[in-house]
Amino acid sequence: MNREERVRAAVEGRQPDRVPVSVWMHISDKDQDPRSLAEAMVEFNEKYDYDFIKMMPFGAYTIPDWGAKLDVYCDRYKEVEIAASGISSREDYKYIQPLPAIYGSWGRVLQLSRWLERLAKPGTPYIQTIFSPATTLKKLAGNRMLQDMLECPELVHQALAAITETTINFVKANIEAGVSGFFFASQCASRDFMGDTMFAEFCKPYDLQVVNSYKDRTWFNVLHIHGGNIRFEEMSKYPCNVLNWHDRQNGPSLKEARENCPKTFLGGLYEGPSIVGSSLEYDSIMSRPGTTPDMIKDHIREAIGMVDGKGLLIGPGCVADPRSPEENLRAVREAVER
Repeated sequence: MNREERVRAAVEGRQPDRVPVSVWMHISDKDQDPRSLAEAMVEFNEKYDYDFIKMMPFGAYTIPDWGAKLDVYCDRYKEVEIAASGISSREDYKYIQPLPAIYGSWGRVLQLSRWLERLAKPGTPYIQTIFSPATTLKKLAGNRMLQDMLECPELVHQALAAITETTINFVKANIEAGVSGFFFASQCASRDFMGDTMFAEFCKPYDLQVVNSYKDRTWFNVLHIHGGNIRFEEMSKYPCNVLNWHDRQNGPSLKEARENCPKTFLGGLYEGPSIVGSSLEYDSIMSRPGTTPDMIKDHIREAIGMVDGKGLLIGPGCVADPRSPEENLRAVREAVER
């Protein structure tokens, strides 16, 4: 099987010749230039012979066009940080208006898809990273978002509608650019962050509008559920065909999830940062002192065993540490060889 055939088989619940695998990480010294980032992602994927590319635009790309201020370091080991929110008062919500896909930061990330169409090795699937509308609003409004949902819900809904429309515009343009699917990330799905009633009103309806805009047009669609105490059962019913979450950190485990969910899982690798202040702090098996390639192989084979190697793609539970040694990155690929 080639890469696409292998990934398609896993996504569709058929038996591939081996478990597909990929690793992704922030490439923060390249992610302000679409061509440079595309070249770096392709080079990384080919160096380790991974099966697909999860695109890695910088995580705050959805917010500067609505007024957020960013600190950009162009440093491989220091990601872009949010220096000032885009919404500091109720008045600011009126500036959240729908944008075309070619506008500003959104347009630069769209160019990333267009460069991958030209540069990726034939037969290599690549998926674009998008964020739930509430996740984008959380990055725009910061700590005030939950209070605003209670005190001025009409303004919040207006902003979420504009963000949703913009995200769907971006989705359509990426489909035209040839992506295989989308990595839809929600950072608002933890019950520790938001209650069920608020999630039902301000998150789920907008999530589904975005996911429904591509579910029948692309074949490799991943839902990333970020954090701990997540709404796994509810969100696993979203119309996507692959689920990704912090399975080795916060659970449920792959084995526990398989008991009630027949969908394909993407995970098994203990990699997941948390946001501390405005920066990322990594919790990583691959960069942990003392981790050897053999330990990585055992770790991955344990994950494969949890689901008997069926309906699984191996990858990080969130995002890998860019400080991960080359020998451990190679071990991830070697672990899935029969």
